[in-house]
Amino acid sequence: MAMRPPDPKYVLRGTGASVNTLHFCCRDQVDCDPILFSGSANGLIHTWNLRTRRADTVLESHDSKSILWVQTLQQRDALISQGRDSFVCIWDLAEGRTAVLDRIPLDSYGFCQCSLLDKGVGSNLLALPGGDLSEVKIIDLPNKAPVWILKPPVDAKLGMPMCLKIWQPTSSTRPLILIGYEDGSVTLWDVSENKMLSRLTCHKEPIMCLDFDPGKVKGISGSSENALGSWGLDTQQNLKLQNTVELVNSGIAHVCLRQDKKIVATAGWDQRVRVFGWRKLKPLAVLHYHTASVHCVAFSDHSAPSERLMAAGSKDQRISLWSLYNES
Repeated sequence: MAMRPPDPKYVLRGTGASVNTLHFCCRDQVDCDPILFSGSANGLIHTWNLRTRRADTVLESHDSKSILWVQTLQQRDALISQGRDSFVCIWDLAEGRTAVLDRIPLDSYGFCQCSLLDKGVGSNLLALPGGDLSEVKIIDLPNKAPVWILKPPVDAKLGMPMCLKIWQPTSSTRPLILIGYEDGSVTLWDVSENKMLSRLTCHKEPIMCLDFDPGKVKGISGSSENALGSWGLDTQQNLKLQNTVELVNSGIAHVCLRQDKKIVATAGWDQRVRVFGWRKLKPLAVLHYHTASVHCVAFSDHSAPSERLMAAGSKDQRISLWSLYNES
């Protein structure tokens, strides 16, 4: 008999609106509990203390417009957020401060989340949707200078970029970026060369989300249809479809690989979180707690496996916390 899926370890309430994005911050914090950041449709960013299970601070910006994406910079000392007001904000969180240090205008009003590459020594590359239909822009932080603008050929007809993932292979100094498009295709770009290396049509509907495992050179994507696609890069950096998993219901809003690259979770329009083994995409669990669409999932990267958590944020204004498959 199959084991009954677990219940949430606990639930966070009080966002006041749909939860759109989540981000844990806990790396290199040996004696500290992880912090969870959430961004909501009312323009609020909550900093959750997971010991008290309450928000320590609430950040207000983005003209009360929906928060699309949040991520920390320099561990817990700075935060970057993206809103539907078409701005990226950089926050100073050191020593209890909650000040906006900088605001970067965006050229796009879509729902595509930015992607950040930490170059070290206070330097980052930020990938964001550009002004033209299929364009993606790469800027350098903190000086905000545009470094590259990626423009597909006009006849490609990819539509809008829907999701981004920028990273740098360990054997190279040249950053690469994966872009999921409205036409259902994923493209791989050499950022330095401003060149599209490969394109793979892996969905019939717009790609809503993707994640990538540089170690296994393998990625996963979800769309508005009822299917997950996994794909990889061959030695010539060509994208190749590896596996397709059909789901009962349509609509994957978000997909996230755990840091140990053992499991992957999806956030579904059908109110469910699905968990799969990463190696073969074997279904492991279907978690049904939320009463509305689940918009996002995130994993903590705490050093102790027994303390790892998964968080899921929903349109029902709640954040569920789960302890799953934490054996080392």
